[in-house]
Amino acid sequence: MAIVPIKGNWWNAPVERTEALWIGIALVWAIIMFFMMPYWHMVGNQNLSTEAYKVTPDAYEAKVDAFVEKYQVREEGDTGIPVVKPPAGGDVYLLARQFEWYPIVELEKGQNYRIHVSSMDVQHGLSIQPANINIQVHPYYEMIFNATPTDAGEYGIVCNEYCDIGHHTMLGKLYVK
Repeated sequence: MAIVPIKGNWWNAPVERTEALWIGIALVWAIIMFFMMPYWHMVGNQNLSTEAYKVTPDAYEAKVDAFVEKYQVREEGDTGIPVVKPPAGGDVYLLARQFEWYPIVELEKGQNYRIHVSSMDVQHGLSIQPANINIQVHPYYEMIFNATPTDAGEYGIVCNEYCDIGHHTMLGKLYVK
């Protein structure tokens, strides 16, 4: 069987009826999805609205250290990682560095917080489970999002962006009381 090229320009060749139907269906679906994405973002609370600011790792680390010094309530078990309880409605600072989340944070159920996150070294991914919060964390950028915990419990903070050989050990905690 030989394939015979179309004579003339391919874009001037007639389109078969069923092919035109499928192209039309695909176009209509693309238009629907184009308008649904902003709708889902605004109405469906599907994505977090974030702010991002340029910051040096040293400047962000100083903010986190001041935050820990001001609001530390205890240390976590053998690890010595500080547990910090900021005031309701306040700012929360989390620092990502290979291979830890620092500090452990204790929040109040039903209160809104502004959560600030940045990295000291490489790109990380902040994933709070099982709350399904997912933020990319970059060095030199301070990412900020609002969160209101609705259920009490212990939440895991996982790095979901491969950050080097110890990536699988990069786990943190968040308590909601």
